[in-house]
Amino acid sequence: MSSVRPTASELRAAVRRRVSDLIVPGLTVLFCGINPGLYSAATGHHFARPGNRFWPAIHRSGFTPRQLAPWEEAQLLDAGCGITNLVPRTTAAASELSPAELRAGGRALERKLERYRPNWVAVLGIGAYRAAFGSPRAAVGRQPELLGGTSVWLLPSPSGLNANHQLPDLVAEFRRLRAEAFGRG
Repeated sequence: MSSVRPTASELRAAVRRRVSDLIVPGLTVLFCGINPGLYSAATGHHFARPGNRFWPAIHRSGFTPRQLAPWEEAQLLDAGCGITNLVPRTTAAASELSPAELRAGGRALERKLERYRPNWVAVLGIGAYRAAFGSPRAAVGRQPELLGGTSVWLLPSPSGLNANHQLPDLVAEFRRLRAEAFGRG
């Protein structure tokens, strides 16, 4: 798929669409977004909105040799990484999700981790993680508990709406995860 921007009517219609997981068994890191936004659902690609910092952050932190475009997301599999979402429902903003949806998404993620067995799951959204897993004090970094037998790393949301963490902050945190997951060499 190309970089064609969705129209306003395509964005409105996207609320009924889903974005497919990019997942295979045995990944090193499975990135887990909160849920698809309208732009991602309209294009069918994760983290597709132009202001999202996911693609620059994973490149600058060393996960990929160059910055991938959202429509090149399948190349992440070559790097031992995949993408899923905590909640599959598309919304204009993650704040539209209910606590019950986040908790149900947490249970579904755990089942997915048991099935696919990645080494790490990196949840991209502090508040969503806290709500989904009943961990009100969870902070960025490695979490003490396993989820579905998988090590957990909590990262800030790369959404352009998240003004609390700028791109250099995201890159530093993604780099910490990469060092832990792939080793420093």
